[in-house]
Amino acid sequence: METQRPRRRRSRSRKRATKRQITWLVLVALGIGIAIWTRILVTRHFDETIFVASGTASDVPKSKDSAARAGTKVIPATASKNLILFVGHGFGIAPMTATRIYATGEDGEFAIDRFPETALVRTSSRNAMSGDSAAAMTAYMTGVKVDNGVLSQTADTRPYDETGRPQAAHGETTCPTVGNGKRVPTLLELAKGSGRATGIVTTGRVTQAITAASYTHLCQRDGENTIATQLVPGGPESNARLGEGLDVILGGGWQHFLPKEDPRGSVRSDTRDLFAEMRAKGYAVIGRQSELAALGPANAQPIGKLLGLFNRSQMGYSLDRAATTEPGLAEMTTHAIDLLQRNPTGYLLIVEGNRIGDALDGSLARKALQDGRAFDDAIAAALEKVRALDPDLRNTTIVVTADHDHTMVMNGNGTLSGRTVEIRPGVLGVLRGYADPTQPALDASGRPYTTLVFGTGVKRVKGPRSQAPPLNDLAIADRDLRYESAIDVTEGASTIGGADVLLSAIGANTSRFHGTLDNTQVFTLLREAMGL
Repeated sequence: METQRPRRRRSRSRKRATKRQITWLVLVALGIGIAIWTRILVTRHFDETIFVASGTASDVPKSKDSAARAGTKVIPATASKNLILFVGHGFGIAPMTATRIYATGEDGEFAIDRFPETALVRTSSRNAMSGDSAAAMTAYMTGVKVDNGVLSQTADTRPYDETGRPQAAHGETTCPTVGNGKRVPTLLELAKGSGRATGIVTTGRVTQAITAASYTHLCQRDGENTIATQLVPGGPESNARLGEGLDVILGGGWQHFLPKEDPRGSVRSDTRDLFAEMRAKGYAVIGRQSELAALGPANAQPIGKLLGLFNRSQMGYSLDRAATTEPGLAEMTTHAIDLLQRNPTGYLLIVEGNRIGDALDGSLARKALQDGRAFDDAIAAALEKVRALDPDLRNTTIVVTADHDHTMVMNGNGTLSGRTVEIRPGVLGVLRGYADPTQPALDASGRPYTTLVFGTGVKRVKGPRSQAPPLNDLAIADRDLRYESAIDVTEGASTIGGADVLLSAIGANTSRFHGTLDNTQVFTLLREAMGL
């Protein structure tokens, strides 16, 4: 028995050695596996980073909406599910400041004033010191600088022919099909390709430049009939990258959707009924405020995609809006969010305060400021709506900016005016010096002048100002009063300003929205925020 013990000890020793070898082999295998998976994850993250930085047309999925919903890129976990971009037409810093004083007084605060991130945005286009709405929004949507008038095309696109005429006539494009630039993918198309819901809201026509640049590609912004056809999923001249179409479209401009000679008013030259075509593609089509209200959460009518056009052309100014037929910007914005947030993948919503710029073009200061106030009301309403589901905005990015500045100027050295009320015109009124607020400030000819004036506009005093009718609070109470300008331009002419515009941001992935940005850089930051 004693001779057997050493043999048993050696056998047990060999078993223990074998177990140790197996354990080491398992640990080595696990280490190799971890290294391989780490390499895969790093490579995947690197690929996503390159995708954000490169931004070529080939990055956009070429398939129809079924493939788009499935997604073609892995979205980083840190990406914002939702992004709302507010664009105030012509809402430069001077109009914005005047609007705040008009609505709240010098010590008041707007929703946008509470946004933690701010930047200045340069607004030049490829061929102009001041980009127009088309070029500005193309920069925001594609990261490409184009000539004024071009919508989401490559930089070599020309909006005018050899004779200098715009390549659009009577709402129809005359852009050549080849040889004049190529399409560039937009942020909205990229969002669509990631499986997100998409929507546009505007107080202008939905075919106008700011909203159109998100979903259309054209050499000339004036081809609005052609632009409208690109919204129809699967139709002639449609934008295939939109797949089954935008989920929400709210604004004005039914004249570009109805067949020619339609009694409701049409500017189309063909017999296409885009309302009927959109209904056939699953859209609910509405045209009154009451119909939009019926879609509210309390009424919860089942609905897929929504097209709501509430005016033949642009919607009314906020001061003039027929509330029984036209919803306000805040109402349209919150209804859009209600519909878009049903998509679990997230959404992109573009909201435009269009009539601000139209009023500024017409030197209609009171109407411009009231529409600016409605724009901020829409921002506040959107924040409240979003925070109901995302209290800390961990999954939502909200960015507010303007397409370009305007030539409205605020004269200084005035006394505090307080907010505008019926008996006190405030910032809209005659300037009164802070040294003696009881008396109006006078120009060199002894005439009073207003706090707000315009560089270019439609009301330059003809002849010596001393011979012009004196300004007083009664005249200023007229909502249709045209404010004075230094340079006279024809009615309907654009009066774009050349200064930088403010950008403010709140929510997820907004820390890089600061400093001074080129308008093309805004696209990069928006795209990165959404992980596209």
